[in-house]
Amino acid sequence: MSKVRVINRSPFPLPKYQSDHAAGLDLQAVLEAPIILEPLQRELIKTGIFLALPEGTEAQVRPRSGLAYKKGLTVLNSPGTIDADYRGEVGVILVNLSNEPVKIEPGERIAQLVLARYERIDWEAVEALDDTARGSGGFGSTGV
Repeated sequence: MSKVRVINRSPFPLPKYQSDHAAGLDLQAVLEAPIILEPLQRELIKTGIFLALPEGTEAQVRPRSGLAYKKGLTVLNSPGTIDADYRGEVGVILVNLSNEPVKIEPGERIAQLVLARYERIDWEAVEALDDTARGSGGFGSTGV
């Protein structure tokens, strides 16, 4: 478990895991009143959460499967990345991919936040890459 420093300027408790083995914490919409997202409309929804992540980690903002399935809402830049040196408010870019307007209520759980470790790249320029069985095959080359 990693310690993450957080400021909560929302009117809601800190995000929490909804089950013992959940990977993501649920983020809530900080809105003054409900909003309607029309089909294909996108909106930046604030969460009131500010983070100081440990070096070598990122926070990924991901869609909630229930919202995607039941309402057609998803995170547009999924997963959204929050870098360890970002100190602004966490926002969620929601998009309505359904054919119907969708209402988002203040306090509604709109996305998940997952902490992930990463490695930085140290490029090594070469003239050729080693051969593999797959080679340069991509986009469906391994079959259905």
